[in-house]
Amino acid sequence: MAIVRMKKLRLMAVRSARDELLRELLRHGCVEVSEPAELQDEAFASLLHREDGELMAARGHQQTLQQALDILNRYAPAKSSLLSPKPEVAGEKLLDEERFRQTLQTAEALRESSDRIRRIGAEESRLRAGIESLRPWTALDLPLECAETRSSAVTLGAMPLRTEPAKAEEALAAAAEEAELFPVSADKSQRYLLLLSSKEQTNAALDALRAVGFAPLGFAGMNGTAQENIDRSEAELKALAEEKTACEQAIVDRAGERDALKLALDAAQTRVSLAETQEKLCGTDSVVLLQGWMPAEREDELKEVFERFGCAWETEDPPEDEYPEVPVSLKNNKFTNALNMVTNMYSLPAYGTVDPNPLMAPFFILFFGLMMADMGYGLIMIAAAIVAMVKMKPEGGSRAFCQLLLYGGIATFAMGALTGSFFSDIPYQIVHIINPKSTWPGLWHLFSPETDSTMVLYGSMVLGILHLNTGMAVSFVQKWKAGNKGDAIFEEGSLWVILVGAILFALDLLLVHSQVLHYIALAVLILGAAALLFGAGRHAKGFGKVTAAFGCIYNTATGWFGDVLSYSRIMALMLAGGVVGKVFNTVAVMPAQNSGINVGTVIAFLIIFLLGHAMNFALNLLGCYVHDLRLQCLEFFGKFYTDGGKPFRPLSYSGNYVKAK
Repeated sequence: MAIVRMKKLRLMAVRSARDELLRELLRHGCVEVSEPAELQDEAFASLLHREDGELMAARGHQQTLQQALDILNRYAPAKSSLLSPKPEVAGEKLLDEERFRQTLQTAEALRESSDRIRRIGAEESRLRAGIESLRPWTALDLPLECAETRSSAVTLGAMPLRTEPAKAEEALAAAAEEAELFPVSADKSQRYLLLLSSKEQTNAALDALRAVGFAPLGFAGMNGTAQENIDRSEAELKALAEEKTACEQAIVDRAGERDALKLALDAAQTRVSLAETQEKLCGTDSVVLLQGWMPAEREDELKEVFERFGCAWETEDPPEDEYPEVPVSLKNNKFTNALNMVTNMYSLPAYGTVDPNPLMAPFFILFFGLMMADMGYGLIMIAAAIVAMVKMKPEGGSRAFCQLLLYGGIATFAMGALTGSFFSDIPYQIVHIINPKSTWPGLWHLFSPETDSTMVLYGSMVLGILHLNTGMAVSFVQKWKAGNKGDAIFEEGSLWVILVGAILFALDLLLVHSQVLHYIALAVLILGAAALLFGAGRHAKGFGKVTAAFGCIYNTATGWFGDVLSYSRIMALMLAGGVVGKVFNTVAVMPAQNSGINVGTVIAFLIIFLLGHAMNFALNLLGCYVHDLRLQCLEFFGKFYTDGGKPFRPLSYSGNYVKAK
């Protein structure tokens, strides 16, 4: 598999065909429209103008529909299956103007009902606050609008409960002889009082009472007694509650429009994409110009479209200096597609370089399986992936995740079979609980991370060397094709010579013990080291050759040592997951070992076993993925990978709720 070869597209069409042409490109979903280069040229820019795609209106419709769907979900929530797939609809339904307009009217009605409910809520809060402010005055049989008589003034007010009434009356008597306080009611914090005074002494009386905490209260706009105002407010609250219930019911009655709203919301997203594309076009009064990118393999398919619309068009392969601007699309099969989520998480490869997925897939899946290495966990992953793919029918990144989960589960099961791990050692524990005298050693295993940890460590490093050398081989081929043969020979080639010498040296020390082989290995090592040093300093001058040589020795030795040592995490995670699982298994069977097998010990076993392995599985799933990802992104990609690719985003149907056919 590889990076899809792209071609630059330039197209000119009559203005009257603009919208239908874009819709046709939308149906094919294989053209990414970019900013026209002509707008950068002053001579052309004076003749051309940008197209108006009504993007703001399209986004406004999208916002209205989203708000309407949120309102419907809030007042009439729908039960949906977690694994239910997206419904499939014909793509033309997303472009049906009449259906979209009708659903937009439904959305506006839902928003109006919601807005009215919100206004009713504010009005209810105001009325309730007014009622609470009037309750202390219900015992007062005096109209609230009555503030004075011909010679007297009436003032309602409140005073802190801690102020003694006698103190207030004393202050009032000293300031105004023709004034008197009448208690009305009290609550936990305040006393509510009526001040009756002559008009001439009202100000003096208020000044004296303010000194002891008295605060006048006003009820502007209210007529009648406090109780009469409360009764009117409660009647209004009842009417508002009925109206609010009617508005809520009107929203609930539109629950059947939920699917139509979802379809319209995806249609709105498609319209936003069309409007954004239209605003990337430029033209004159009679023609429009389009520039973009398309897969070379789809050229014949689009040729018929362009000819049908009478377009003037041309395509060309991008020159190398334009590679950074070329969008990247990866062409993968079912196996390598699973690694797309890894590549997208890191960064797409630059156009004109190598697609890492086919190279990375076997290593990623193998390493993940070695790290998890448990048949029980593998079966859970396989079952979860199959159920999700059958029930949900995922697409894009979700499908890649399910595929990766499936392949990782298969590898986990296979490595678990080799290590004899099924939820760690639970078969062994169960057999020996049932029959303590049993001599069964447990499931068969080829190797065990606990008893063969040294072998597993060496094996992990050997896999790491193979992994790193695969990346070096890709780098060697890339340099050779690019004409940098000297770099390929003296960088990767010299390291391979050193590696061959090291292997021969190891064979001599561990197996053969031959003096001839010893000298051959030494000669190969010296030859590789000399080639590496020469390559490092061949472009330097004078003393720079020496510094380059020492830098090369240091970087190569420490770099390779650190890179290879990184793969010891495979053994560490394999060992950690197995040991933690065994600990939970041991704790789970302790009640049965002490008290025998009964209902209580069985329940205790199930609780500890399920909770412990659920936690161990979750931690291992995350940890193995992260550490496997690190080995690929840092160690493997560091040998050859050139990132920075721009994702290919063609004009196509888009949305979250339906799958357009």
